[in-house]
Amino acid sequence: MSPSRRESAEGPLLAQPLRPPSAGRAAAYLGLFVLGAVVGLAGALLQAAWFPGGLLLALAGSAGLFLGGARAVGGRGGAVAGAAGWLIAVMLLTASRPEGDFLFAAGGGSYLFLLGGMALAVICATLGRGR
Repeated sequence: MSPSRRESAEGPLLAQPLRPPSAGRAAAYLGLFVLGAVVGLAGALLQAAWFPGGLLLALAGSAGLFLGGARAVGGRGGAVAGAAGWLIAVMLLTASRPEGDFLFAAGGGSYLFLLGGMALAVICATLGRGR
């Protein structure tokens, strides 16, 4: 009897030990993390500039990064790496500075960008292929 799709010759997939990623895969994760930070910064600037079109464009770019990262790497880790970079960049941009400057206003568009981006990250990480 041959092993099923989720099992290998060593046993079930979840019972196998985790191995560190290869150098190429680690570089891809790092690249997706940095790209996520860039997309988060660009989306933060764009969503306030052209409301509501800028908001939709920023969310579409975020979704493209998350889902494209999952497909490029071949697993959910690609979406998680991009989402982690996006989330860290956006959270750092929401904090006000000692000078009183801030990037996100307390408006509906900013909250839609924050919550919509987080929801898209979860959706795309869930829809991405497993290992």
